Amino acid sequence: MCPCGSNLDYSLCCMPYHQAKKIAESPLLLMKSRYSAYVMADADYILKTTAPTKVKLYRKGDILKWANSSKWLKLEILYSGEQTVEFKAHYFNEKMQLQIHHERSNFQLLNGKWYYFDADFF
Repeated sequence: MCPCGSNLDYSLCCMPYHQAKKIAESPLLLMKSRYSAYVMADADYILKTTAPTKVKLYRKGDILKWANSSKWLKLEILYSGEQTVEFKAHYFNEKMQLQIHHERSNFQLLNGKWYYFDADFF
């Protein structure tokens, strides 16, 4: 099953985005594919789908460290709008403490492609 919670096989859901065979057609699809990329520790996908003006703020090593030190449990979508998605990502940290990452992600459409732009954290 795909980590994003779609109840589809990964190969039919987020994998085509990660392999650049498909482009996410909405902020919600991009957010779900990015969550799955964290579960799969695919830092390259996270960086490729971050807005070009913001990507310099992120380091591949930091993404991999968080992705690999977490045991991802589930994605909970709270709201999906035209350019925003609010969600909670449930996971165990490296100390096996239950954590909930609550975020409202903002997305930007550039040349027909959606990118993660920034976020508000709760």
